[in-house]
Amino acid sequence: MLVCSCNVITKAEITQVITDLLDEDCWRLIVPVQVYHAMSKRGKCCGCFPNVVDIIVSVTEAYHREQETSEAEIISFIDRLKEKHVQCETVRLIAKERMRRAAVA
Repeated sequence: MLVCSCNVITKAEITQVITDLLDEDCWRLIVPVQVYHAMSKRGKCCGCFPNVVDIIVSVTEAYHREQETSEAEIISFIDRLKEKHVQCETVRLIAKERMRRAAVA
């Protein structure tokens, strides 16, 4: 499934990068920029970032379940990931609004 049409990146490619990052440090908070950097890519329109965050959350959760991490640790970690997603989405929306206002002015 194609996730990023600007860079032509599939869900499988993103999943592999996330897994590789988790293999390096299973408790790191992964954000889309890290995933793109690991692929030597960059976000262009960044419209895919919310989907990338959803993939990060699901892959990270599955990774920890496979590692038999305790449920309490998984829930706490996933909550932190979701909080980071909200922060990223807020910044994206603010930037989009600034661009819209600059285009109108």
